[in-house]
Amino acid sequence: MNIDRMVFAFAGFFVLASLLLAHFVSLNWLWFTAFVGLNLFQAAFTGFCPLAKILKAAGVEPGTAFK
Repeated sequence: MNIDRMVFAFAGFFVLASLLLAHFVSLNWLWFTAFVGLNLFQAAFTGFCPLAKILKAAGVEPGTAFK
């Protein structure tokens, strides 16, 4: 699995987890959902993704979206 796919998998997992937490625990978890969405939005325009940098440093196979 390359960096691109891992970033999408992490983002999808965190969105779903925060939605479940918002439903069962507290609506304040929706702020985390918004944070993930905002980070994905800015990464689409800037190409900068903190998780991609961490994965690259860990030696994960690079993809084409985040360099």
